[in-house]
Amino acid sequence: MFMQSSKQADSGHGGVDLMTDATASIPDLIRKRAQVAPEDLALRAGSDRLSYGEFEVRANRLASFLSGLGIVPGKVVGLCLERGLDFPVAALAILKLGAAYLPLEPKAPAKRLEKMLQTAQVPVVLTNCKTPNLSGENGARIVPLGGCKEAIERSSAEAPPVRVTPDQTAYVIFTSGSTGVPKAVAVGHASLLNLVQWHTRAFEVKAADRATQLASIGFDAAVWELWPYLAVGASIHVVDDETRTDPEKLRDWLVREKITISFTPTPLAERMLMLFWPQATALRFLLIGADTLHVYPPAGLPFTLVNNYGPTECTVVATSAAVRAQKADRLPAIGRGIDNTQVLILDDTLQRVPAGTVGEIYVGGAGLAQGYVNDAQLTAQRFVKNPFSDVPSARLYRTGDLGSYLPDGQISFHGRTDDQVKINGFRIELNEVNGALLRHPSVRESVVSARENGSGEKQLVAYIVASGSSPSVSDLREFLSKELPEYMLPSIFVSLDALAYASSGKVNRLALPAPDESNMLRDQVFHQANSVTEERVSAIVASLLRLPRVGVNDNFFYLGGNSLFGTQLIARLRDAFQVEIPLLSLFDHPTVSELSVEVERLMVARLDAMSEEEAQRLLALNATQASL
Repeated sequence: MFMQSSKQADSGHGGVDLMTDATASIPDLIRKRAQVAPEDLALRAGSDRLSYGEFEVRANRLASFLSGLGIVPGKVVGLCLERGLDFPVAALAILKLGAAYLPLEPKAPAKRLEKMLQTAQVPVVLTNCKTPNLSGENGARIVPLGGCKEAIERSSAEAPPVRVTPDQTAYVIFTSGSTGVPKAVAVGHASLLNLVQWHTRAFEVKAADRATQLASIGFDAAVWELWPYLAVGASIHVVDDETRTDPEKLRDWLVREKITISFTPTPLAERMLMLFWPQATALRFLLIGADTLHVYPPAGLPFTLVNNYGPTECTVVATSAAVRAQKADRLPAIGRGIDNTQVLILDDTLQRVPAGTVGEIYVGGAGLAQGYVNDAQLTAQRFVKNPFSDVPSARLYRTGDLGSYLPDGQISFHGRTDDQVKINGFRIELNEVNGALLRHPSVRESVVSARENGSGEKQLVAYIVASGSSPSVSDLREFLSKELPEYMLPSIFVSLDALAYASSGKVNRLALPAPDESNMLRDQVFHQANSVTEERVSAIVASLLRLPRVGVNDNFFYLGGNSLFGTQLIARLRDAFQVEIPLLSLFDHPTVSELSVEVERLMVARLDAMSEEEAQRLLALNATQASL
C-alpha cells in the first residue's frame, strides 16, 4: 500500500525506526547495514556484485585514497563514470569524507564539462571511461580508477575519522540555465536524509526489496535510486543500456529479476503501462517523474503507479501521488507535498490562490537545496523569504511551474511560466540551446521551440534564418554537440526567410510553422529506395516519424528520431522482417540505406541457421508482408 504523506513542514521528520535520528548521515546508515548484514547483496550490475561488507570496505579504501589527494570536508569531487558499481562506491567514499560528489556525464561535450568543473571548483575528477571528454585545463586532476587500482587497494579499509554533519553539502548537480550557462545546484545532507526517510516510509522499503538503477548519473533521479535503498539494506540492480530504453525488454527484465520497486522516466513508463503484465510480477511500485503524465493506468495492473514531481532544487521529489485507474477530464495529479515539505500555489503578489485557480508553485521545507554554487545573485532570485513561516531563515523556491489546487487538496500541473521544457525527463532551458545555435557563423537569427509530433512526443525544433546559404543539419548538430549534451540537441531544424515578431519585440512563437517537407533542413537531396528492403524500411521510418517520405540517405536522428522512437522502430522492423536488431545498432547505422544493409545481413544470418523448410516459410512471409 502506498503510504501517502500527511505531514507538513512543521510536523516532524517521520522515517522508519532505523532512521529517526535527524543528525544521521548516509555513510552512518550504510555502515550500520554493513555491520548488521555484511553478506547481503548491496549492488549488482550484470555479473558484478558487491555485498554490503564489500561495498563498505571498497568505499573506505577509496575515501582513504582521496584523503591522500587532499579531499577534505567541503570539497567537490567530480565523478565522470559509466553507469555500474563504480559510481555508488565513489559517491559513498566522497560522502564519508564530508565532501560532495558531482556527477558528470562521460559523453557530455568537453567544453560543457570544463565549465562545470570550473564553476564547482573541482580539484579531482574520478573516471572509469576509456576516452573521457576531460582535459584538466581548469586545474582539476583527472584520476583513472583503473590506473590507481593497486594504490586504492593498499589504502585503509577503516572508515575515515570524519563526522558528516547535516549542514554539509552532499552532492552538486547541474541543470540547464536560462542565461545559456548551466546552473550548479548544491544539496545538503539534511535535505538528502529527508528524501531518504520519506521514501523508505512511504514505500515501506525493507532489506528484502530489489530496486533498480536506470537513470543517467547526471539526472538527479539517480540520487533517488541509490540512497533510500542502501540506507535500509535493500539491493540495487543496475539496468543495462540496451534494456533501459526498451519498454518490452525492460518489462521482461523487471519481471525476470523479481524487482519490487523501480523508477522510470514518465515517457518510458507511459509505453510500459500499455504492455501486458503478468499478475505474478514481484513489482510493487513503479515510480515515475521528470515529465508530465498524460495517461491513467489501465485497470488490473499488478503494481501501484506513483507520479512524482520535484525540481532539482528541491532534492528530487517535492510532491507524490498514487495514480489509480479511472476516467477523468484532466491529467493525473502530481499529488501533495512529501514529509516536511510545504508546497504553495501563489499569485504574483505571493498570496495563496483559491482552489481551481492557476498560480506559480513554490516549495519550502526540509528538501530545499542550499542554493546555486558560486551564484549568490541567482540563489537570492529563486530562493525567496517564506512569508508564511515564523522562522526568519525559512525560504521558498520559485519553481517557475504552474499549478492549481484540486478539490481534494492535490495539485494539478499546468506547465511553465518561462521557456523551460522537459523532454524525455531532462530539464532544458530553450535559451541555452538557442544561445549556442546563435554562435554558429551561418545563423543570423534563431529560436528554439518544443513541439509535439503526431505521436504526442515533445521534440526540440530549431528555426533558423541563415546569414547566407543554409547550413546542413550535420554541420549544425556537430557544432552544437561541442557545447550541448545529446539530449539538448534539436531533433529538427527548420529554415525560414525571417522570424515573425510580436509588438513586444519578442519572437511570435504562435507564428512558427510546423515542420514539414517544405521547410525542414536536410543534408542532401532526396534519393529514392533502390531495393525492396530500402523501400520497406523508409516507409516504416516515415510512418513512425509522421513524415510524407524518407530518402535512403536520410538519418533517422536528423529527422526527429530519438532513443524512445528508436525502440519503436526496432519493434516495427522486428515485425516486418523477423529479425532482432539491437538498439545500439541503430546509432551505428542511422540512415535508411545503412539500416537496410543491417536488416539484410541479419536476415541472411537467420536463414543460414534455418532448415530449408523454415527458410522457405520465412521468405514467403516476408514476400507477403512486402506486398501489403
